[in-house]
Amino acid sequence: MTTPANRMIVPAYWAEASLRNRTKQKQVTVRRFGWSDVSQQEAQAHADARAQEALQRALSGEKKFLRREPKVAYNGAHGVPIREEIVSRHGDSIITRNSYGARCLNTPNVVFADIDYASRWSGKYFLITLAAAMLIVVMAYANTHSGKVLGFGTVAALLLSSVISSRVQEAVLRSQGGAEKLARSRLNAFLKKHPNWKLRLYQTPAGLRVLVCHATFEPSDAKVTEFFSAIGTDVIYQRMCMNQQCFRARVSAKPWRIGIESHMKPRPGTWPVAEDKLPMRAAWIDKYEEKARSHAACRYVETLGKGITHPDVQAVQELHDELCDATSQKPLA
Repeated sequence: MTTPANRMIVPAYWAEASLRNRTKQKQVTVRRFGWSDVSQQEAQAHADARAQEALQRALSGEKKFLRREPKVAYNGAHGVPIREEIVSRHGDSIITRNSYGARCLNTPNVVFADIDYASRWSGKYFLITLAAAMLIVVMAYANTHSGKVLGFGTVAALLLSSVISSRVQEAVLRSQGGAEKLARSRLNAFLKKHPNWKLRLYQTPAGLRVLVCHATFEPSDAKVTEFFSAIGTDVIYQRMCMNQQCFRARVSAKPWRIGIESHMKPRPGTWPVAEDKLPMRAAWIDKYEEKARSHAACRYVETLGKGITHPDVQAVQELHDELCDATSQKPLA
């Protein structure tokens, strides 16, 4: 267990700088973003400094780095903070609105981990099925020497392999007691090896959410990596935690689960947006929040383990449960 350095950054101000160097031989252009919690001017100065550094790296011949940083809301280029609208601050925790409009809790040291049942599915069944199907196609081609047989057979093999492998995985999962039983068995196995851990368990629309209660951790802590791997946390989320130096939990409904088919305007929803587009965005958010109030993002199920809840975790847990309506009987979304 460690005391985090609170390296999570969710800036209030963003800026962009682009620099170009042109010679007779070639032209080099770099683009970098800058950010600040103080002012727009400081964000611009940061962008200018980062762009100047990037240009020097490019002119020195370095090749393995991005010349133009992509403008994405979350988990963009390594080292670029979360680029989302700040809805509210609660101590070290920050509530942001993500690119599709839902609110998310971001915390530097309180561990959240979602276990989505769909993410437990393995590609190995598809590859095995596809290999068998392609073997049949190749044998048919060897007998006929027909390009049509090879072409149509390959397409059919891809389509059928997807269907067949899905059915096989469903059967295997049922034989193991179902996705939830498998997820719980992994949690129980971890707790047997770590009896001092305390975990708070929630049901989500897609699976389970786990909150580590007994201690705070930095995302780079080896214990966190072990925990994520043991319970089957999505590897993309693990990478995001490392890149952004925070943990994250969605605390309001996904729009398409509550009957909102339209995307948040303008598109894309990367923050900040142009001032003249803010009324359009606000109108969408008002409609979304009105419908979201009738749904819960997750539902508390039970607490596992016998550890004592850390006071810093307690504060985040109460905030999370309130925002999610985790103790209500509202439908999950």
